Amino acid sequence: MKAYVFPGQGAQFTGMGQDLYNESASAKALFEQANEILGFSLSEVMFTGTEEELKETKITQPAIFLHSIAKVKEAGDTFAPEGVAGHSLGEFSALVAAGAMDFADGLKLVHARAMAMQGACEMQESTMAAVIGMEDQAVEDILAQITDEVVVPANYNSPGQLVISGSLPGIEKATSLLQEAGAKKVVQLVVGGAFHSPLMQPAQDKLAAAIEATTFHSPRCPIYQNVDAKPHTDPEAIKANLVKQLTAPVRWTQTVQQMAADGYTSFTEAGGKGMILRGLIRRIDRSLSTDSL
Repeated sequence: MKAYVFPGQGAQFTGMGQDLYNESASAKALFEQANEILGFSLSEVMFTGTEEELKETKITQPAIFLHSIAKVKEAGDTFAPEGVAGHSLGEFSALVAAGAMDFADGLKLVHARAMAMQGACEMQESTMAAVIGMEDQAVEDILAQITDEVVVPANYNSPGQLVISGSLPGIEKATSLLQEAGAKKVVQLVVGGAFHSPLMQPAQDKLAAAIEATTFHSPRCPIYQNVDAKPHTDPEAIKANLVKQLTAPVRWTQTVQQMAADGYTSFTEAGGKGMILRGLIRRIDRSLSTDSL
């Protein structure tokens, strides 16, 4: 079976989408619609903005979402997923691509999510770090020892790569303990805050109302969601999982493993340069086929 997967933050790059805008009428219309909905020229920032500008959460999230959906539009009738999944922000792209909500509503939610997350980041200094070369359970056990600061597993990206998230002192303590315990590497990420941690609760509260007010439909194929790595088609369950997503970890390793167990053998990445999720999927299960739009 064939699945399509959609990347999250980190997939942005300078000039993203300009080729689509120039060569595809349907994609160009999508970019223009996005600019009108947002009230500023997102396309201009995507095409000519600096790396620093593209890293701003309020720009990054709608830019990656728009790029992914433009890729799907360009694919036309050849886009025929039997299942979809997205990494963090990519879950919104996956939902729109699978018909669970329309593009305009998806973009409005992504923009609301980005602004809410940026606001939460400004409330407390926080960050994330990638832990390389240690089993997930070992990382979890060490984080459980830290009780005076917020620091939790955030992204289960692939075996041996788990991203942690929390307060600055929490990440510092965890880094020290993880290195002492034999982690190959602990690398602090250049991000705006502690995504997928309890520190995102203020953002979750804001986003919950926007999600509840949005019309969702049954998708044309199952979507495997971040919070439980299981397939969903019921709109109410999908909405509930989206609300939980901001403070819950992204279970990407478990998602790919579950999809493989359910019979998916081919994974196509839609968005960014088409390499981020393909690399993770290969590390999770080398028997799976990957390509990109």
